[in-house]
Amino acid sequence: MRQKSPETYEEKLAQLQELREAAIHSASEQAVEKQHAKGKLTARERIQKLLDPGSFQEIDTFVRHRTYEFDMQKNRPWGDAVVTGHGLIEGRPVAVFSQDFTVFGGSLGEVMAEKMCKIMDLAARVGCPVIGINDSGGARIQEGVVSLGAYGDVFVRNVQCSGVIPQISLIMGPCAGGAVYSPAMTDFIFMVKETSHMFITGPDVIKTVTGEEPTFEELGGAMTHNTKSGVAHFAADNEESCLEDVRYLMSFLPQNNLETPPQVEPGDDPDRMDEALDHVVPDNPNKPYDMRDVVSHVVDDGEFFEVHEHFARNIIVGFARLNGRPIGIVGNQPSQLAGVLDINSSEKGARFVRFCDAFNIPLLTFCDVPGFLPGTSQEWGGIIRHGAKLLYAFTEATVPKLTVVTRKAYGGAYDVMNSKHMLADFNFAWPTAEVAVMGPEGAVNIIFRRDIAKSPTPDERREKLIADYKARFANPYSAAERGYIDDVIVPHETRPKLIRALETLQTKRVPGPKRKHGNIPL
Repeated sequence: MRQKSPETYEEKLAQLQELREAAIHSASEQAVEKQHAKGKLTARERIQKLLDPGSFQEIDTFVRHRTYEFDMQKNRPWGDAVVTGHGLIEGRPVAVFSQDFTVFGGSLGEVMAEKMCKIMDLAARVGCPVIGINDSGGARIQEGVVSLGAYGDVFVRNVQCSGVIPQISLIMGPCAGGAVYSPAMTDFIFMVKETSHMFITGPDVIKTVTGEEPTFEELGGAMTHNTKSGVAHFAADNEESCLEDVRYLMSFLPQNNLETPPQVEPGDDPDRMDEALDHVVPDNPNKPYDMRDVVSHVVDDGEFFEVHEHFARNIIVGFARLNGRPIGIVGNQPSQLAGVLDINSSEKGARFVRFCDAFNIPLLTFCDVPGFLPGTSQEWGGIIRHGAKLLYAFTEATVPKLTVVTRKAYGGAYDVMNSKHMLADFNFAWPTAEVAVMGPEGAVNIIFRRDIAKSPTPDERREKLIADYKARFANPYSAAERGYIDDVIVPHETRPKLIRALETLQTKRVPGPKRKHGNIPL
């Protein structure tokens, strides 16, 4: 029986309030309690913790699905299974959608996708980041192929927004099947340990097809995708810390590709010289050290927000500031696999470099690379193609590019790590730097193979030749002679040198060639 329409203004206001309350509390108390029991917040609670207090402005509160199959018309909650709107993070506008697992299991149908597309379109028009909180059982089966088409509509927005506005995905529950491809096309993916999962096919299907029996956590948990697949960039212990991490990430990013990243008032002296840097690189060239120690001594207040911390750990990437200006950092990590480049580290670095270039974030590279990882698994896995991605990304990037060679810069890997030849703007080297085709031992064994073989004391002869090679080539000066290194600097001078270089590059302009786009070796 149809409800009688309100007649007075007060009755209409009361109806509005009633409907708004119904939308806000569309889920049953039992469903909310079940969500909380899993250590998960509700869709609206997540938005409230993500955004500045009182800033959220909801849209499409009264949208409802229009499906009549399987008696769906008997259950038409206001707002459907997603909450959408806009608000502020540290006073800067963002658009947000938060999928509601307590309504239809967060499953995506036609009107739910329309709400998501609408807020993404708004973000693209006004030029603000879009943050998607994913907690969904997948496609709404009752809507059939319509739900699949709805996913396609979301995917199109992801592609159109890529490189135009930052897109951030939070996985805060299940994300399966076609649903994973939307987050996969966004810039950064956050996951929560134990409660969020991503996979194309679930454990039951895998058991049927392959006989394997992985758990949800083993197959698609936060640490699986942070360590093994590299699909996710961050793993948080709980949802509150995950949302805090997102807020912190946003402090480094511009609103869109036409803006520069937000500069803050520096609390760290730009002329600070840290003598600890003089002792970071060991005297033994084969001894490892942590490149993050170098980063922390150079950047503002030692703050480095690492991205992809648990994946391809032989390279580090992340955000920091120099004199209040956000920068993207890429560095070889000598404490992991001696800092060599391999398939995973090349992809990790290339993806990060391209993000920074798309959003006008200057790049600072710390180079200590002995080469590419040898082996059949790397060659057969396509290290040539994957290594070329990092080479391509650095060369293509037109943002200010700075490089510091701390120790080894050998072979093709020297070229790849933002060398002068890859159009870097300022290349510095420490006195401990070795810029050469390969290490002294390998070079001597190749160049002087016959000489050593003929010697009556081959071991002594080899050691003498290695010492001569080191004196001649295991230093930064042969590269500096040709201008490949702009300056050899004392390590403790690194911070002020980089800050002045960055200030010089603020007006950098690089006209691009006339083409639709390049063809990066994917």
